[in-house]
Amino acid sequence: MRRLLLTAPLAAALLLTACGTTEPAADASEESTGAITLTDASGAEVELDGPAKKVVGTEWNVVEHLISLGVDPVGVADVKGYKTWNTAVPLTNEPEDIGTRGEPSMDTIASLKPDLIVATTDLQPSAVEQLRKVAPVLAVEPADASDPVGRMLGNVDLIAEATGTTERAATLKKDFEAKLAEGRKALADAGLDGAEIAFADGYVTSNQVSVRPYTAGSLIGGVNERLGLKNAWRTKGDESYGLAATDVEGLTGLGKVRFVYIGNDKDPSSDPFGKELAGNSVWKSLPFVKSGDVHRLSDGIWMFGGTGSMEQYADAVVEALTK
Repeated sequence: MRRLLLTAPLAAALLLTACGTTEPAADASEESTGAITLTDASGAEVELDGPAKKVVGTEWNVVEHLISLGVDPVGVADVKGYKTWNTAVPLTNEPEDIGTRGEPSMDTIASLKPDLIVATTDLQPSAVEQLRKVAPVLAVEPADASDPVGRMLGNVDLIAEATGTTERAATLKKDFEAKLAEGRKALADAGLDGAEIAFADGYVTSNQVSVRPYTAGSLIGGVNERLGLKNAWRTKGDESYGLAATDVEGLTGLGKVRFVYIGNDKDPSSDPFGKELAGNSVWKSLPFVKSGDVHRLSDGIWMFGGTGSMEQYADAVVEALTK
């Protein structure tokens, strides 16, 4: 698994095993121009004097949500990594780098004097407790394999409540739905309604290739379903991100599908399908490799992002499959 992709606790869990219905977004006690009381994903009550303006984001998905809602975060975890992996919703300011996503710097965050810190429940509880001593912390559940798209949209709503940007959130969701409808029509017009797709990413560690299937419970899987595509993975993913783990031999059961993946030229370990496996006999024997149905999408599509990233993904996958 790429060291850059997910927070340390989650990365470890997914490496060993392989970043429902949507919960109410928030309980606002007053209008967004006044005091706000929210209940976050950890069950904690978060009290704000008013809409948060100086906000820190400890994970890239919440950073994307903030920027999309018109809130430029004053602090971001791993700024360089965000710029590398998320091009759909770029940073429009120069936020302070607060350290890694798994271990943000408490001192750096404290120096920013934020109104609010937006974190995810992937962050260690002890770290969240430390952050609560600095400023109010809004913890969101970053993913839910039982309703991946609903979870993402619910997080947009929750962060919008905290930042007084609910009208912008409504626009984001409307645009997102329109983009998926547009993509679904384009695929149907090309005779691809119900086409089987296997989306994955891969990585190389100590010359060993690992493949990470994005099952139906992944955010990408949820978007594919909304686009009218059928997920070809039969393996079960984890309960949060819908991710699994396999190797090149595990691809032999896919059959004749369309294989789609994302790499990144700035991460040399992120494209084993185009590099390390190019001369592999098992890889070359796969039906979708023989038929040329292997599609690498553009760099910078963050697979665990928000509405902007998923719209960028929808455009990219529709273009790849219909060209």
